[in-house]
Amino acid sequence: MLRISKIMDYGTLVLTYMAGCPERLCSASELARALGLNPPTVSKVLKLLGRHGLVRSVRGVQGGYALGRPAAQISIAQVIDALEDQPFGLTECTAVPGSCDFETGCTLRENWQRINAIVRRTLEDVSVADMAQPPPLSRPPGTRAVVRRQQLV
Repeated sequence: MLRISKIMDYGTLVLTYMAGCPERLCSASELARALGLNPPTVSKVLKLLGRHGLVRSVRGVQGGYALGRPAAQISIAQVIDALEDQPFGLTECTAVPGSCDFETGCTLRENWQRINAIVRRTLEDVSVADMAQPPPLSRPPGTRAVVRRQQLV
């Protein structure tokens, strides 16, 4: 099953919260309280995001954290790269070439690499700003939205 880790989920929560108030600094304790997360976890997330320039910190009494750049310029792929211990990959051979004993004779490897590249590109195309917005109304493929006009009486 494909699933993001808890740390990645928490990182996305922190960044989307911060994207909602980009003009001000947020403390780690404020973020933890607002998001219902454990303060040490939020501190860990902020530290990892800071190492990759996705957030910046300001010291002092009035200090806190802010996005390192506009939310629209932070891709979900960059968040994964900042928070995950291993490189992105759906399989061992796509994440760390040479890590699988069957890699050289594997008949599926190229297909997994192709799928991995498609997923990676999608993650690069979705920004923190996108994640902070409500999703568009979805319709089944091949259908159009129908707008009904009401008559004014």
